[in-house]
Amino acid sequence: MKSSNKGKDFCVFALPGLFCFLAVVMVPFVYGIYLTLTDWNGVSSVKNFVGLSNFAAVMRDAQFWKSLLLTFKYVIAVVVLVNVIAFLLAYILTRGIKGQNFFRAGFFTPNLIGGIVLGYIWQFVFSRVFVSIGETTGWSLFEISWLSTPNKAFAALVLVSVWQLAGYMILIYVAGFMGLSEDVLEAASIDGASGWVKMKNIILPLMMSSVTICLFLTLSRAFMVYDVNLSLTGGAPYGTTEMAAMHVYEKAFTSRQFGVGQAEAFILFIIVACISGIQVYTTKKREVEA
Repeated sequence: MKSSNKGKDFCVFALPGLFCFLAVVMVPFVYGIYLTLTDWNGVSSVKNFVGLSNFAAVMRDAQFWKSLLLTFKYVIAVVVLVNVIAFLLAYILTRGIKGQNFFRAGFFTPNLIGGIVLGYIWQFVFSRVFVSIGETTGWSLFEISWLSTPNKAFAALVLVSVWQLAGYMILIYVAGFMGLSEDVLEAASIDGASGWVKMKNIILPLMMSSVTICLFLTLSRAFMVYDVNLSLTGGAPYGTTEMAAMHVYEKAFTSRQFGVGQAEAFILFIIVACISGIQVYTTKKREVEA
């Protein structure tokens, strides 16, 4: 009787989720691996088997490796800035300041805006608002649009991504701070720990579970950035801000080289999976319980 109930519960609750996971994730993933071994152009009904020649083409694609290197720089900048800013703001917003709930909601709001819309909004800000400020004040930093030069366009991408992602990470860090044991913190204060000593030896170790989650989320989202990249810079100027995900899309859907594009996507997936796995393993070892 119990086994029958378990089977019924599985069919009602778990089976729909399992079906969706297989249909949306696993089947396309396996089919994508199959496409890396073909010369399919996305239109033809014929898919000729070409072995590993698509991966050989990826190795010769200098633009892909250039975009991947740029993506690494972007990921480092975004992950560091997002987590440092979110951690500090979460710490401030759990100290009992007046209106802290209002500020939490305000910081989270940018995360609710879609990446495409967000990119167009900030494109207007960088191209019109900042330039107007530069013309009015004479500040050289804002005299020309940030999107017109490679270094400033890259900085603009980082700025917008940090502005968008930090709010969500703040909520996770706030939950972590609110879960800290007051007894442990009080005991540390009685023992003479204060300021940086308490932060380094007590708070940070107890917050590592939140750090693990936030690092994983920011890593995965930064590596796969596409929407903001498309709407804010479109890879301009002269392709100098084209991230890996955008290059993969252009290779597959614009150049009609689905096999090569899928091979590049698979390589990007392996890189992200390895880095994320190492990050989770490393930070989880540092987690402690109160």
